[in-house]
Amino acid sequence: MTPAAGDAALRVRGLVKRFGEKTAVDGLDLTLPRGELLALLGPNGAGKTTTVEICEGFTRPDAGEVRVLGMDPVGENDALRSRIGVMLQGGGAYPGAKAKEMLRLCAAYSADPLDPDWLMEALGLTEVANTGFRRLSGGQQQRLSLACALVGRPELVFLDEPTAGLDAHARIMVWELISRLRADGVSILLTTHLLDEAEELADQIVIIDRGRAVAAGAPADLVRRDAEGQLRISAHGLTPAALETALPDGYRCHVSPAGELLVTGDVNPELIATISRHCADNDILIESMNVATNTLQDVFLTLTGREVRA
Repeated sequence: MTPAAGDAALRVRGLVKRFGEKTAVDGLDLTLPRGELLALLGPNGAGKTTTVEICEGFTRPDAGEVRVLGMDPVGENDALRSRIGVMLQGGGAYPGAKAKEMLRLCAAYSADPLDPDWLMEALGLTEVANTGFRRLSGGQQQRLSLACALVGRPELVFLDEPTAGLDAHARIMVWELISRLRADGVSILLTTHLLDEAEELADQIVIIDRGRAVAAGAPADLVRRDAEGQLRISAHGLTPAALETALPDGYRCHVSPAGELLVTGDVNPELIATISRHCADNDILIESMNVATNTLQDVFLTLTGREVRA
């Protein structure tokens, strides 16, 4: 069954997957609208990879419903395979194949592929076209894996850490290509441990921890959460307890996950003057002080209590 144009490219409801006594995914819901990019974030062991493998049809769920382009990714895998692109972290190429041979082989499986030569040029692989996969650098293998996922003009592409191990120039190149795909109407599910990558590219972000979604929304909405009415201060030697005693009633001070001091309450010129006087009286240098705006890292650490790891 071909989904209507307005249907979601990916819809997950109540997804559960267990490995023995461990529950890797615990009642997860996801929706990826067509033509958008959804970034899936979470610490190691949060359930990201298992979720993506289920959506790709490589793993069977224990409970819940998954629809990819309106189809069951396990039961209708053959029909779905030609319509999706999958980028694997391990590269997924034949070790002895040359770069251009591998990409042309992937293109041959599609009725209307992109021009492999153009795609190699776009990803900076032309100079290594005749190099065997095993002799490519880690970054070149990563870009070839991305090219293989895209060459068949997929409607939906799964990108697993697409810029892991890339230098700054290659990373920007990949970002630009992903942005062009989205502009062309390709739906993208991205897993990444790079928060700036998710913030730059994603229409929607879902943060998962212990197999459950703990936050979801547009990047701008997520970073605005709990940020209003706060002053962010960086000053060595300034403690929350000492500053709170110097402030009028109603203000609260605490240390953010990033290690800065946050003052919560009515932010006004008198508050700033009081803090400045307190620091001057105690010989404390204020390195920075501004009205707080959360970063995606602040939100992530607050919700998961852990750093993002590859």
